[in-house]
Amino acid sequence: MMQHPGPPIETLTHRLAETPAEFLAEPRIGSSGSVHVAALVNDVLALHGERASFAALERFTSTDARRDRNRLALVMIAAWLLADHWFVAAGLPQAKVLALLQTAMQELAEATPAHKFVSDPDRREELARVVLARLDHRPAGETVAQATDRLSGISGVERRRLLEASRAAEQRAADIRAALARKAAEESADKWSRE
Repeated sequence: MMQHPGPPIETLTHRLAETPAEFLAEPRIGSSGSVHVAALVNDVLALHGERASFAALERFTSTDARRDRNRLALVMIAAWLLADHWFVAAGLPQAKVLALLQTAMQELAEATPAHKFVSDPDRREELARVVLARLDHRPAGETVAQATDRLSGISGVERRRLLEASRAAEQRAADIRAALARKAAEESADKWSRE
């Protein structure tokens, strides 16, 4: 995770602070709102050299404003960030960009109102760091350890994700230890029964 250096975090947070009004407009949900988020996502992917399939873009449409408004609003803000020349020049794989826009934006939207990622300095940094991390990059000038520490310090979503990953790793280790103990006990019993 975060193996590749990216742009300075200040560049990204500055870009977020200057998000144009068009990217803060209401997402189209059913017959209300003005921005067709699926078309916006496709435009951003086109900047990166690819177009998305209709099936991939379906995730960015909705008829349920209560459930999807915040998520789609956050996808619009992330699209503005991903249109930055650094991301375009980086040659990011479409699958990673789509996963970021689908999964990470859903997780962030469940915890925080979308427009806070523009208006609040800490949330701007959180969004910039999450975007970089999910695309396997870290801010320029930071080591992997520094970037990981700062990300987990500023993002409750990432803290929770790292904690869950840690718990899963601990469970796997416990399962392996238990399996090794069973195997040792079986071998010991086999040896004892042969004697």
